[in-house]
Amino acid sequence: QVQLVESGGGLVQPGGALRLSCAAVGFSFSNYRMNWYRQAPRKERELVAFITSAGSNTNYADSVKGRFTISRDNTKNTVYLQMNNLKLEDTAVYYCNVVTSRNWWGKGTLVTVSS
Repeated sequence: QVQLVESGGGLVQPGGALRLSCAAVGFSFSNYRMNWYRQAPRKERELVAFITSAGSNTNYADSVKGRFTISRDNTKNTVYLQMNNLKLEDTAVYYCNVVTSRNWWGKGTLVTVSS
């Protein structure tokens, strides 16, 4: 059974930083692209970033380019999202995602950016 467990969310002031982690079990982690999504209140879920299986390629939403960095450690079956220079509009629940034979989601971790 695939499980994705996010951690690292919290309350941070504008301009601050957080690092999210997603620990994965139940599939061959190093064989799959990993994705981070987010869903802000009253908005649709959006893709924030993804990283290919070996970590050689990454891609970011325009709204986070230059501020967020996705990375992975295939020895730890974990994907990370380093978020710097956080803005009010980054407030959302952040979800880890992988598509194997089906679409798998974690339960999410809440990031609140507020002064």
